[in-house]
Amino acid sequence: MKRIITIILLACMCMAAEAKLTLSSLCSDGMVLQQKTEAAIWGFATPGAQISVTTSWDGKTYRAKADADGRWTAKVATPAASYKPYTVTVKGDGSSLKINDVLVGEVWLASGQSNMEMPMKGFYNCPVENAQAYICAPAAKEKIRMFTIRPTQSYEPLDNAEDSRWEGAEPSTIQWMSATAYFFAHQLNRMLDVPVGIVSIAYGGARVESWTPKEILETYPDENLHKAHIESLTHYVRPYLAYNAMLNPVKGYTIKGFIWYQGCSNVGFHEQFVERMGTMVNHWRECWNDTEAELPFYMVEIAPYRYKPETAVSYASLLRQAQHDAAKAIPNSAIVVTNDLVESYEKDNIHPAKKFEVGDRLARLALNRDYGFDAVACYSPEAVRCYNYRDLPNELAVEFTNMDNGISRWMEIEGLEVAGSEGIFYPVTYAYFEYEPKVLRIRCEKVWDPCEVRYGWGDFNPGNLKNSDGMPVAPFWIKLDK
Repeated sequence: MKRIITIILLACMCMAAEAKLTLSSLCSDGMVLQQKTEAAIWGFATPGAQISVTTSWDGKTYRAKADADGRWTAKVATPAASYKPYTVTVKGDGSSLKINDVLVGEVWLASGQSNMEMPMKGFYNCPVENAQAYICAPAAKEKIRMFTIRPTQSYEPLDNAEDSRWEGAEPSTIQWMSATAYFFAHQLNRMLDVPVGIVSIAYGGARVESWTPKEILETYPDENLHKAHIESLTHYVRPYLAYNAMLNPVKGYTIKGFIWYQGCSNVGFHEQFVERMGTMVNHWRECWNDTEAELPFYMVEIAPYRYKPETAVSYASLLRQAQHDAAKAIPNSAIVVTNDLVESYEKDNIHPAKKFEVGDRLARLALNRDYGFDAVACYSPEAVRCYNYRDLPNELAVEFTNMDNGISRWMEIEGLEVAGSEGIFYPVTYAYFEYEPKVLRIRCEKVWDPCEVRYGWGDFNPGNLKNSDGMPVAPFWIKLDK
């Protein structure tokens, strides 16, 4: 009996010796906390352990208790944004840890697939335009910081991203940061003059279903979730595995909102996209206890690209339309247009070089909608109506939203096409924006009975039509009002 007791005591002693207070990799040196809120700081300890968290900016101590799984979370009140570095001291379970160089500012989560993942250094044969100008700039570690989880997958939800850490902006780190997210952060920092933190969790080729938990996917009749089937799929389209490995470790970290660049791998599945995108966003907000859709969700339209095989029906255009429909259906959401951000030689490059403009347009949405900069233009014009201009049978008038001050060019407009009753589209040969009524007049010498007009429609059919604020027109296909 004594021997058994001794063994038990030794086992308990070993367990106690192994018990150790640890922090989430997110809650580490160099982290950025969202300003003027209750920011989450969490980690792991022995179940039932009492944890104290003390912040240097106000000297206050916050209490937490490790749950049955050993996880604990404290909510700390954060001050206004500042470049001043703070510390956070965590004690409990026989240990004391200090988080150094903590900044308070604006924090956003960036996610999606490869065009969000694409680093400033670029991919093979896929450069980022003007990246070196930013990589070679003076270090700005106090201005922009990024926490990046490299692409990884797991069949079980992971609690922590063990190999990830916060990195400040300097030449050696900027080159590996998400270009789109970096430019977004750069523009926010330039306008707000506060530290900007980005949590980056992008996986090249991922579907919406890759970022959706298994329990939701089980309700989708077309999703085969047997492990053998999942293993047979190309890694980047596998369902829920990126969610488990990359979203789960960071969910709940206090943020201002989400930016999202994804959609290419959902081309061909546009009929399901709006509902599934909405379901994913709603679930993500639930992960942040956001029941009122207070966290904005800003999306990026997939860029022109020649998908193969080419088909008579442009499934890429249908997916873009579904993206715009999703942005309208999802509360507190918006989308930026990218149809003008490719060159002709990029038709076979799914990773176009112009990432500054994408990040800038995402930042414009945030600045206008979330930070009170009403003068910042952020919405693309959308075609809403088409009719015969002054009853002229060969000329159409197209009405737009966000076109009150006219267009950016009158000549050499690309991407606009009209078709007659035979359904064959030809490029527009004349375009002029009228002052009264405010409509775009268009005609084509080859079409004398135009009955429909489209813009930027096709897998790769870039356009250059913008309003006077430089915001690109969203792709469209509309028919003549009868």
